[in-house]
Amino acid sequence: MVKEKMRVPLLPEDNSSHRRTKLGVLFHSSEPNIIHTAGDEQQEASTSSSSHHHHSNVSFPVSPSALSPNTSPANYFMSPFHQTSPFSKSPWNLPFMNAPGDTQLTGLVGSLVREEGHVYSLASSGDLLYTGSDSKNIRVWRNLTEFSGFKSSSGLVKSIVVSRDRIFTGHQDGKIRVWKYSDSKRKAHKRVGSLPTTVDFIKSSLNPGNYVEVRRHRNVPWIKHFDAVACLSLDEEHGLLYSGSWDKTFKVWRLSDSKCLESVKAHDDAINSVVAGFDGLVFTGSADGSVKVWRRELVGKDTKHMLVYTLLDQETAVTSVAVNMVEAVVYAGTSDGLVNFWERRKHALVHGGVIRGHRQAVLCLAGAGSLLFSGSADKSICVWRREVGGFHSCLSVLTGHSGPVKCLAVQEHPENDDGGVREWMVYSGSLDKSVKLWRVAEKPWMK
Repeated sequence: MVKEKMRVPLLPEDNSSHRRTKLGVLFHSSEPNIIHTAGDEQQEASTSSSSHHHHSNVSFPVSPSALSPNTSPANYFMSPFHQTSPFSKSPWNLPFMNAPGDTQLTGLVGSLVREEGHVYSLASSGDLLYTGSDSKNIRVWRNLTEFSGFKSSSGLVKSIVVSRDRIFTGHQDGKIRVWKYSDSKRKAHKRVGSLPTTVDFIKSSLNPGNYVEVRRHRNVPWIKHFDAVACLSLDEEHGLLYSGSWDKTFKVWRLSDSKCLESVKAHDDAINSVVAGFDGLVFTGSADGSVKVWRRELVGKDTKHMLVYTLLDQETAVTSVAVNMVEAVVYAGTSDGLVNFWERRKHALVHGGVIRGHRQAVLCLAGAGSLLFSGSADKSICVWRREVGGFHSCLSVLTGHSGPVKCLAVQEHPENDDGGVREWMVYSGSLDKSVKLWRVAEKPWMK
């Protein structure tokens, strides 16, 4: 099938992306079925730092404990989960903590090991951490202890975003749930709706013109996702929520009244990532191997998203996209272990290079300050710093997970001050059924 090409002058340089065996089905028909063989005791995490800069065109070795580079996450088998009482007793524990008075600026702070299921999604808001898994529970954590939680009947929780007092969760069954805490302590949560709303869905269903063909002999209302909601992204400034799905579309929701403003048939395969970016642009990454750029425009009273360019077009699946809003840089992680990035130069997006640091698929990306964090099926998290001139040096590799790292969330350390070293709190969720909390310093290299 012929794919979209450039439509407006966002002109990247010649893309040097490597074409390899396609792993585009990695996130399409089902989530990567991965288990780990760790024993009862959690492996103590370690941080390995390099004494030299590793730039974007240089391979960086990962932990020797990584999975075989010839093994795809799709080849693993995921054990069925047997649900127990959701909130009677926390299944998490802290097997390792930094010693009191420890002055280490980068390292593991604590581990949360659960028995419920693989961790697929994370979101941090203030001092609260929300975690989603295939247990159907959304748990809320504060200071590394269980604070609250709520249960959904919509299948495993693939994505979470928080907008003020509302929490949006995307699920395997294609539903988007809306939750809200109902007390001043933010402890009690209740479901306050779904996207689309029941009223809007019924109204849409009554009009035959609102149906679209999704498969042969199957039509559904365009207003609703009919496959897993893999990703969510907020544009708080314009009051919009974006949802990307394995049904190959992304949808645009207005936060003020939960209206679905638009549904865009964006890709030829599952959408794994959608990110609201800079300059009114939205970026999508798909299992079809492409990264596309969409511009939000007002057409009369309606909001429309127009395709302006395809940044990447290759055989290997795009698994994650992240945006550095300050520097106007777009990152895309792929199933071959690479991270491509593009920079805004004179109102054009230019391919800046390829970051090589993983031996297996990059499953998640997160940015903070001048840092980029990449989590991989090789069980490691690489910490990259963007240098002057667009080079990326590897500051450290965070190891300790016994399964692929599926999701990341980053928050600025609350004790940061203007004159000190900037620090970040990094949460990593893994298919080893654990979440780890890391402290990472954005410090300069010491010669």
